[in-house]
Amino acid sequence: MERYGNERRMDGGGAPAQPQYAERELRDRRAESRRIERGAFDLPFFLLTLLILSIGVVMVLSASFARAYYSGGNGMGIFLRQLGFAGLGIALMIFLSTLPSTFYRRMSVPLLLVTGLMLALVPFLGTGKSEVGANRWFNLGFTTFQPSEIAKIAIILFFAHLICLYRGRMKTFRYGVAPFAGVLGATVFLLILEPHLSASVIIIAIGAIMMFAGGTRLWYFIVGGGVVALAGFIVIRFFPYASSRVTVWLDPWSDPLDKGLQTIQSLYAIGSGGLTGLGLGQGRQKYMYLPEEHNDFIFSIVCEELGFIGAMLILFLFAVLIIRGYWLALHAKDRFGSLVIVGITSLLAIQVFLNVAVVTNFVPCTGISLPFFSYGGTALLIQLGEMGIVLSISREIPLRKKKSEDGEGK
Repeated sequence: MERYGNERRMDGGGAPAQPQYAERELRDRRAESRRIERGAFDLPFFLLTLLILSIGVVMVLSASFARAYYSGGNGMGIFLRQLGFAGLGIALMIFLSTLPSTFYRRMSVPLLLVTGLMLALVPFLGTGKSEVGANRWFNLGFTTFQPSEIAKIAIILFFAHLICLYRGRMKTFRYGVAPFAGVLGATVFLLILEPHLSASVIIIAIGAIMMFAGGTRLWYFIVGGGVVALAGFIVIRFFPYASSRVTVWLDPWSDPLDKGLQTIQSLYAIGSGGLTGLGLGQGRQKYMYLPEEHNDFIFSIVCEELGFIGAMLILFLFAVLIIRGYWLALHAKDRFGSLVIVGITSLLAIQVFLNVAVVTNFVPCTGISLPFFSYGGTALLIQLGEMGIVLSISREIPLRKKKSEDGEGK
C-alpha cells in the first residue's frame, strides 16, 4: 500500500494514479479479501458439535443394544449404522463449511420448491409406521427419509433471503407478513396431511422467530398467535391423532398399556436414575420396556444411566453450543448470514427443549428427536449439514473484523 501511495505522489503531484497501478491495487485488495473470506471456521462451535455428537453416538450404543440384539441378533447393528452416518455427517459438515454464504442464498428458492414437491408427494408415495399412525417417510432402501427435516432448513434459508430482499419494508403487512404467512400456511397444510404435528409446530416457531428478527411488527405476532391458537384448537378438536395425544398427556395412566405406555416408562427411567444414575450401559428400561428408547426417548435413557448430573451436563453443552451460535449470528458478515445462523440455532434450541419436555411429560408426546442423540441416519446428516452452514458463515466473520481494524487504522 505504501508503494502505491509513493507512485501516486510521483505521478504529477496529485494527478490520478496510472491505470496499471490502480488495477494492480484493486487485484491485491480482491486477493486479500478472498483470503480473509476463506479463513478458518469457528473452532469452538465445531468442537462443541463434535463433543455432543460423540456423546450421542455412545448413548445410541447403550440405548439400542438390547433391541438390536433381540430383533436382529447383532447388538451393535444400530450403533454401527449411526456411527457410519456420523462419519458421513462430519464429512458433509466440513464440505458445506467450505461453500460461501452466497451459494446458500442462491439455493434458497430452488430448495424450497423441491421441498414443497416432496411434501406434496409424501401422502401418496410415502411410507408410515404403525406405532405413530402417520405417513412421513420416503423409503430409500438402505434408510428412510423425512422431507419435513429438509423443510426446516429450506424455510430458514428462504426466509433469510426474503427478509434481505424486503429490507426496509418488513414493518408493512404486504412485505413483512403476507409472503411469509403464505409459505408457512402452505407448508403446514402439507405437513398436517401426513400428519406431522410436531414438525408443523417447529416450522411455525422458526418462521415467527425469523420474522421477528427481520423486523416484523409485534402487533402482527399478537394477531398471528391468536390465529395459530384457533387453528390448534381446531386440530385438537377434529383430528383424533392430535386429540388423543392431549388426553394421554393429561393422564398417561388412563391408558397405561397402550397410548400412555411410552410416557409412563419414560418417567420410570428418569426417576430411577436419581442423582448420579445407574451407570453407563446399566439402564433397565431399554430392555424392551420403553418404546423408541434409542430414538425420540433416548434422553430418558441418558437420565437413567447418567443421572441428573449427567443429564444436566449434556444440556449445559447444548446451551453453550446455542449461545455460541447466537454469538456467531451477532458477528456475521451480513444480514443474510446473521439470519441463517439465528434460524439454525433457534431450530436446535427448540428441538432440544421440546424433546426434553416430551420425555418428562411437560408437553404432549410428539415425534421430536434429540439432535445428535436420537437414532436416524438422514436426520443426523441434515443436522450436521446445518452445523456446516453455520461454520461456512463463520468463515466470513474475519472479513468484518479486518475492515473494522482498517477503519481504525485510518
